Amino acid sequence: MSKLVWDQSGKRLYETGVDHGVLYPIQTGGVYSKGVAWNGLIAVTESPSGADVNDIYADNMKYLGLVGAEKFGATVEAYTYPDEFAECDGSVELVKGATIGQQNRKVFGMVYRTVIGNDVDGNEHGYKLHLIYGATAAPSEKAYNTINEDPEAITFSWELSTTPVNVTGHKPTASLTIDSTKADPTKLAELEKILFGDTETEPRLPLPDEIAQLLNVA
Repeated sequence: MSKLVWDQSGKRLYETGVDHGVLYPIQTGGVYSKGVAWNGLIAVTESPSGADVNDIYADNMKYLGLVGAEKFGATVEAYTYPDEFAECDGSVELVKGATIGQQNRKVFGMVYRTVIGNDVDGNEHGYKLHLIYGATAAPSEKAYNTINEDPEAITFSWELSTTPVNVTGHKPTASLTIDSTKADPTKLAELEKILFGDTETEPRLPLPDEIAQLLNVA
């Protein structure tokens, strides 16, 4: 038996920041390939919903609670976006330099990174990789304002809904998170080569089963 101890040195953890955004438009066959860097990310707000409990009564008492399916959504805010995101946002190039809107929206996946800090290492303690699958961006408003003595850059925002992908032995999911402080460093480095690419391979977004196999410690 051991007594609980609070706020030990090195265990005062926090999470902050958002960077290393990557967009993966879905390709033929449902493959998330040809990832491109997403510069200018401001925030990604994850918004799970559903999982509501529907109470069932019998014999004048609560008989059981049926839990509904959970859905994963998110809001992405950014100063800019990759050219490849245009099709995901319902735009298609009519001719070079001219695009039209209100077109079919392409499904995509994305990755972004957040920082894990603590009281000893600060922001250098570690990080989390957040993977999103089956995302569709809803139409969003864009506000263009006059330049004045206090100029501000335009910010863009998109509401994302998702369709889960299969995971062997588990329910389908649209989100996956990897903690660098817990994953095997060598295997994580191999995964990051896949996600971000290198001199020999194009970046792509692997599905959860491939990630589980890659990160599994034998």
